[in-house]
Amino acid sequence: MLTVDYNKLGIKPGDLILDMGCGAGRHAFESFRKGARVVALDADDTELKNVAGLFVAMGQEGQTTKEGRASVVQGSGLELPFVDEAFDYIVASEVLEHITDDISAMSELSRVLKPTGTLAVTVPRFYPELINWALSSQYHEVKGGHVRIYRKAEMELRLTSVGFKIVDHHYAHGLHSPYWWLKCYVGVNRQDSKLVNLYKKFLEYEIIKNPKYLSYVRKIADPLMGKSIVYYAKKV
Repeated sequence: MLTVDYNKLGIKPGDLILDMGCGAGRHAFESFRKGARVVALDADDTELKNVAGLFVAMGQEGQTTKEGRASVVQGSGLELPFVDEAFDYIVASEVLEHITDDISAMSELSRVLKPTGTLAVTVPRFYPELINWALSSQYHEVKGGHVRIYRKAEMELRLTSVGFKIVDHHYAHGLHSPYWWLKCYVGVNRQDSKLVNLYKKFLEYEIIKNPKYLSYVRKIADPLMGKSIVYYAKKV
C-alpha cells in the first residue's frame, strides 16, 4: 500500500524520479507504472536485486508506458551519487527516521532536486510512534531501526532549514496503527498471537481487495491515528 498520494505528487510519463531508500520498491513500482524514468536507490543490495527483478517483469508484462524506464543504484542517502538538480521528483518514504544525520540526508535531497521539482517525504507520526516505543523496545532497538520520533513542528523546521517550502501534508495508514500497537503489546517477534494474526489478515484484505467502504473508514482513521505523516515540498 502506497504512503505517498500520487494525485498530489503529479508525476507524468517521462519525468525523472528518485525513490531514495526504496526498500521493497512499492513507490518505485508505482512511479514506473505511471511511465516515469525511475531510479530506485537503497543501501541494501538484496532489496535492490529483488526490485530490479520486478522492474524487468513489469516491463515484460507491459505495466508501464513507452516513456517508462527503471534502474537501481546502491548508495547512501548521506552522499547521493547524482549530479546537482538531477530529478524532477523525489520520494523518501519511511527512511529519514533510520538515519542518524538526517539533516545531511535532507540537504542531499535538496541538492539533487531540480529548482522546479517536488519532494514527497514520509515519516512515522509522533503519537502512534510514541505508543510503539512505549510498548516495546524491540520495535526500534534493532540494527537499522528507528533512531528518533519526529514531532510535526520539528520535521517541518528541519525541512525548511535545508531549503524546502512545505506546500501540503496529510496522514496515512490509520488502520495500520492498531496493528503495530497490538504487535508491540504482545511482542514484536511473537508469531502465535491470534488477535495480531487476525488483524494482519484484515490489513491484507484491505490492501488486496481495497473495498470501497474502507475508503470511507480511512478518511476518518487517517487524520485521527494515521501511522505516517506525508509532506510535499518545493525548493525555495
